[in-house]
Amino acid sequence: MKIGMTDFGERPLFLAPMEDVTDIGFRKLCKRFGAAMVYTEFVSAEALVRDVKTTVAKLTISDEERPVGIQIYGRDKEAMVEAARIVEQMNPDVIDLNFGCPVKKVAGKGAGAGMLRNIPLMLDITREVVKAVNVPVTVKTRLGWDCNNLIITELAEQLQDCGIQALTIHGRTRSQMYTGDADWTLIGEVKNNPYIQIPIIGNGDIKSLQQADEAFDRYGVDAVMVGRATFGCPWFFSRKELTIDEKMDVLEEQLCINVERIDERRGILHTRRHLAATPLFKGIPNFRQTRIAMLRAETTADLLAILEECRQYLIRQEQS
Repeated sequence: MKIGMTDFGERPLFLAPMEDVTDIGFRKLCKRFGAAMVYTEFVSAEALVRDVKTTVAKLTISDEERPVGIQIYGRDKEAMVEAARIVEQMNPDVIDLNFGCPVKKVAGKGAGAGMLRNIPLMLDITREVVKAVNVPVTVKTRLGWDCNNLIITELAEQLQDCGIQALTIHGRTRSQMYTGDADWTLIGEVKNNPYIQIPIIGNGDIKSLQQADEAFDRYGVDAVMVGRATFGCPWFFSRKELTIDEKMDVLEEQLCINVERIDERRGILHTRRHLAATPLFKGIPNFRQTRIAMLRAETTADLLAILEECRQYLIRQEQS
């Protein structure tokens, strides 16, 4: 599978762009364990154009994580075009247009999945961004706004005609948010449409490598994108099973990376989302108290001490 000049090989797995999740440290870890493509947190086009410091900081990428995509969102054509030009200066491997984020603060204002209610504008933005940059442009979107407007089959053709070089489809409507089950049948229909010549990337409810393999087999997609299942689990992409000890090492490394990259207080806060979500701790009885202690930890040393207690318990369980 190729996007532009980048060859991802057979059956590649991509890390989905996620706000407050896919920071550079997490991306590097996922890349180490086998992610074929990683993406930055999605970036507001208008904030980029206004040169908002925290937004511009999200554009930082490194050669270690390539191939890497930068995803932008917005509802204003001129802002999206200018943002794409700014992003191009960072030399990403792709620029991805987010027409799929369902959250109210984005979709409710007409951006992200809100674009599914204004297809002419979506296509106009896509067409103009493609013309404005030399980097491959891709799109991520959903099946439609709601179950009465499942427009993805026709929309995929229209987006391809705008010049995009790959399309990621999340198998839900905007109205579903993240509830219910992702419907991959329509993703498969798009992939098997003889008019579609660009790679189709499937996304939604992939919780294991086995499910990813089944998606490739059943629907014929060119790549599978994984999102929420990677929380606290950057080793998700590894075909080699890690020991408890190795997984705990990774979580501790992630904490240290964040503390060094930002500062101690914010680095700890940023890592908590992953520690709270990691599947590793599900086997610890009465974990609620330990979780509260993690949330209250204010120093790296305190949090590492709690993680070490978890490590020792899990190792004993593994050996028993």
